[in-house]
Amino acid sequence: MKTYAVRASEIEREWFVVDAEGKTLGRLASEIAKILKGKHKPIYSPHLDVGDFVIVINAEKVRVTGRKLDQKFYYRHSGYPGGLKSISLRDQLARHPTRVLKAAVRGMLPKNRLGRRMIKKLKIYAGKEHPHQAQQPKELVL
Repeated sequence: MKTYAVRASEIEREWFVVDAEGKTLGRLASEIAKILKGKHKPIYSPHLDVGDFVIVINAEKVRVTGRKLDQKFYYRHSGYPGGLKSISLRDQLARHPTRVLKAAVRGMLPKNRLGRRMIKKLKIYAGKEHPHQAQQPKELVL
């Protein structure tokens, strides 16, 4: 018996569509991260990007529990003194609903060049329409 090691040329990628309407943010993000990493495949290898592409629609209709809409904040810094900016989850969902889900998924991926390659396979859209019909994505129910 020998251990099977997958090669980068043997990786076959699929496309999946996920409808985020009514789904809880963190639970949805963890399932998406699992698919982007490729942990759902028997050929999963932690040092290779074996994951699939994920298209998320209706990102603006994702739900959160508790009082997170007013208590959760997203921070960024301009690099200048006093340049810390913050925005609440409620405002972020109103202005840029796709950034909320992308930030949640990004936090669950590796913090290296492999994780940066994985996040590029995530396509998020606020509404029902997406321009990836040519890839013939499969409907994924989470």
